[in-house]
Amino acid sequence: GFSLIGRVCAYTGAKSYREAWAKSVGKKSDWIPAASCTFKTCCATLAYSMILADTFKSLFATAGFAVSRTTSLLGVTGAFLFPLCLLKDLSSLAPFSLLGTIGMLYTTIAMAIRYFGKTYLAPAGKFLPDVAPELLPAFGDVGMKGVLNPNSFILICMLSTAYMSHFNAPKFYNELKNNTLKRFNTVVSASFGASIALMAVVACLGFLTFGAGSSPLILNNYSSKDVLMSISRIAVAVSIVFSYPLAFTGLRDGAVDILGASDEKKADNAYLNKMTAILLGGITALAWKVKDLAFVLSFGGATLGNALIYVYPALIFRSAVKNMGDKASKGLKREVPFALFSAALGVVMGGIGATMAVRSIL
Repeated sequence: GFSLIGRVCAYTGAKSYREAWAKSVGKKSDWIPAASCTFKTCCATLAYSMILADTFKSLFATAGFAVSRTTSLLGVTGAFLFPLCLLKDLSSLAPFSLLGTIGMLYTTIAMAIRYFGKTYLAPAGKFLPDVAPELLPAFGDVGMKGVLNPNSFILICMLSTAYMSHFNAPKFYNELKNNTLKRFNTVVSASFGASIALMAVVACLGFLTFGAGSSPLILNNYSSKDVLMSISRIAVAVSIVFSYPLAFTGLRDGAVDILGASDEKKADNAYLNKMTAILLGGITALAWKVKDLAFVLSFGGATLGNALIYVYPALIFRSAVKNMGDKASKGLKREVPFALFSAALGVVMGGIGATMAVRSIL
């Protein structure tokens, strides 16, 4: 899907997801991907706020302070997120993306040390007395048959959220140096491949350590007295705090666009600051009320995530090829059925995943 969007931008000269849709499918319906991108970034920022609330609560506990989740959420929002979201130029945050990558690598190594060190192995693991009862390791005998359980679609839809950056595909393509399609596809393949490999290792280590007791935010499973994992919490917190404005800017710009603000208003700092306060306040209120991270990730991924990753790119690509007429090569025309099959698969996975996600909270 990411590659298809970049290719359509190359064919049509589009600079955004919405423009790619407008120049291929049609301008009358370009509000559909625009609204989807806006609400998907809303889900992303909500998940970030929920993760930060839990993470900072655990960090305070490690330091010996009993802080509620609400206090943690309000503190991190007021002290870090609001000032960062007021920034108009986010280029100064670029170095922190590398810090986030280093933090994830450290977390992976730390989880491996704890798994192979058996410090959370029942019944006598060193840190087990400090783990909440519902987060203790729990293993059954279902084995590989568990993959056939419909609940596995919840995980698949959560992955749609984890790898959701498709609304930025036009920007990545247009800003890539020497942006040939071959080079773009190489960068996309390498980036997604590395991310998938790293996250697969983290998921395996977390599940092998805690099994059915695994929390949607796996760091919650580890003891607040575990210094090694507390450093991981700091690394993840720093990464998310400085990534937050990137997702939030997408939410704010999308909301401003949907509201039909004029170009003058879009350039007015006072108006943007007002929108920042309103939107961040709403996200914080939702994060305070909603505590089921798995539902936010899975339902958002099943609906908007699958649409943006599988369905919309296929529709955009099909229309772009159709608009080329006789200029479209046979190879491009042969790709269209495969793209549409991907879209159909996304609809099926999204339908099952959304159903299972809703059932999980009933």
